[in-house]
Amino acid sequence: MSKESFYNGFISFFFVAFGVLIESFGIKSFLLPNEFIDGGVTGISMLIHFIFHIDLGLSIIALNIPFLIFGYFNISKLFMIKSIFAIFLLGFFVFFINFPSITHDKLLSAVFGGFFLGAGVGLVVKNGGISDGTELMAVVIGKQLSITVGNVILFLNILIFICASFFLGIDKALYSILAYFSAYKTMDFVIYGIEEYNNVIVISNKSQEIKNMIIHEFKKGVTVYKTYGGYTGVEQESLSCVVTRLEMIKLKKLIFDIDEGAFIIAHPISQATGGIIKKHIRS
Repeated sequence: MSKESFYNGFISFFFVAFGVLIESFGIKSFLLPNEFIDGGVTGISMLIHFIFHIDLGLSIIALNIPFLIFGYFNISKLFMIKSIFAIFLLGFFVFFINFPSITHDKLLSAVFGGFFLGAGVGLVVKNGGISDGTELMAVVIGKQLSITVGNVILFLNILIFICASFFLGIDKALYSILAYFSAYKTMDFVIYGIEEYNNVIVISNKSQEIKNMIIHEFKKGVTVYKTYGGYTGVEQESLSCVVTRLEMIKLKKLIFDIDEGAFIIAHPISQATGGIIKKHIRS
């Protein structure tokens, strides 16, 4: 192993550990004091803790072990090593560290508990691991049944929050759902950042001028497709490029400056790497 690979691996594990620490803080300082829960295995562990008073750290590790065994034979080994590290560290932090209770205001606890939880989970995921075994199962089930990971996790979490409404009450279940959505949005922001990417497709009679503008002024790569109109049958060029959400406004303005009748389609993409997508717009 080269020195650079060792350094990158160390940094990756460091941020996984730091993410788990933040996640633990969100759980013990905001959610636990107010009897709110998260989704996934962590949420099940918290529910068991509130009902049977079993230590949360031990529950997190114990309930995740079957998922880790299940994922070990279906997921890449490095991913599994980081996930095992994250899950056991989460149980360790929750068991041994006495984080202070920050507030008993239910709304603040739900929002900020979810915020710290999502920030921690996002750091773990961004560095190649997970801290909840539900996601391992969801990945494998999604592959076998041809359904999305998100749908599997959503279905499982609906069951968890329904159970929470019976055992903890409707109010706490609803606040838990609020905390979950706060965590989800924060996690999404940590993983993808403010520069969420969009794939933009432009169809115009002035495609050559627009292409030159995107390449030379906007400093972005462009893919050109030969297409023809389904109604008119006229052959033309369609342009495709990847820009951030913040760049979309300026790009649309520049396109319409060239051709007011240009047809623009934009849809978000989960990830984009390589090429020249990181080039800055010329001021």
